[in-house]
Amino acid sequence: MLEEAYLLRGHEVEVWSPQPVFCRVMPKGRFSKWARYVDTYILFPLWVRQKLKKQREDTLYVFCDQALGPWVPLVKNQPHVVHVHDLMALRSALGFEQFNPTSWSGRIYQRYIRQGFKQAKHFISVSNKTRDDLHDFGQVSPVNSHLVYNGFNYPYAPMAKSDAMLALNDANFPVQSDGMLLHVGGEVWYKNLLGVILIYIEYAKVEKNPLPLWCISPSSYPNIQVQALLNLLPSNGKVLFFKDIDNKTLQASYSLARVLLFPSLDEGFGWPIIEAQACGCPVLTSNAAPMNEVGGSHSIYLPLLKYHDDKQLWAKKCCQILTKLLNLDAPERSDLSLRGMNWVKKFNADSAIEEYLDIYKTISRNYQKNN
Repeated sequence: MLEEAYLLRGHEVEVWSPQPVFCRVMPKGRFSKWARYVDTYILFPLWVRQKLKKQREDTLYVFCDQALGPWVPLVKNQPHVVHVHDLMALRSALGFEQFNPTSWSGRIYQRYIRQGFKQAKHFISVSNKTRDDLHDFGQVSPVNSHLVYNGFNYPYAPMAKSDAMLALNDANFPVQSDGMLLHVGGEVWYKNLLGVILIYIEYAKVEKNPLPLWCISPSSYPNIQVQALLNLLPSNGKVLFFKDIDNKTLQASYSLARVLLFPSLDEGFGWPIIEAQACGCPVLTSNAAPMNEVGGSHSIYLPLLKYHDDKQLWAKKCCQILTKLLNLDAPERSDLSLRGMNWVKKFNADSAIEEYLDIYKTISRNYQKNN
């Protein structure tokens, strides 16, 4: 996104990333991952050092994710900036995420990443929560630390019911005219898919004709834990899983859904929240940052699930909130949808790109001034 945007604005852009050298000649098997490590952590830094000798003085080095921390020291004395998306893996490695214990090798790796990015002086975070985590857990001493919200990477907007149903039929989705509950996420721990299923089980217990639950993921699931939980689902309930769908199908799903059920334990930003709102779909998400930061005052909030909580009691409380939302009359629902669509206008990709560019220019100017 950044490369295309800045090329169109007349800037020179190069993308540097590790290239498969040993990987290309190493047969797939137990040693192939070590070949990737050699390409990434040995050959790539050597290549970068050679490239740096030939760069113009007005070059700005942009790290598109803080996970690229190991290479920050290569340009720490050059104009640079690090985009920060989330610190969940680091917090897990430090023992602050009981839902996600980290292996010893994972703990070492996250500290290795932090040892690199904490040497940076300029940061751009996608939410206040991410920026707070950067300061609290990242051990950084920034010259500046900016906040720029993400902008949409697809023009999500409400689809007419007939158009949404047609799009979903074309994608061979078992669509029904009265809609469904929708969850967009996956089985990664912080998406809380087990919590989603628990809420739906409680909903199916109290609703004679419950709406089906659609779970959309970028990867294949459900896993064994989810399958075991689905055995507790009342016979009148229906949970369907879809993966790897295109943006138009996702837009149609948001447009037809009665609610986005998104009880995440944590996020870096929370894309589905604003995607759903842009399509006029009410959002039911956790009352914790950054979900309540991105969701705004018009989203409906669930209690955040804590590690030692009684999960069934939590699910029952969430079910009551869900049922109340589903029973809103037409004017109330319309008002909620309209407020959501107005709110998400602030998450504009062009605005974000221009904000990035202003920050980039300031960093470059200050570096030139001080040198």
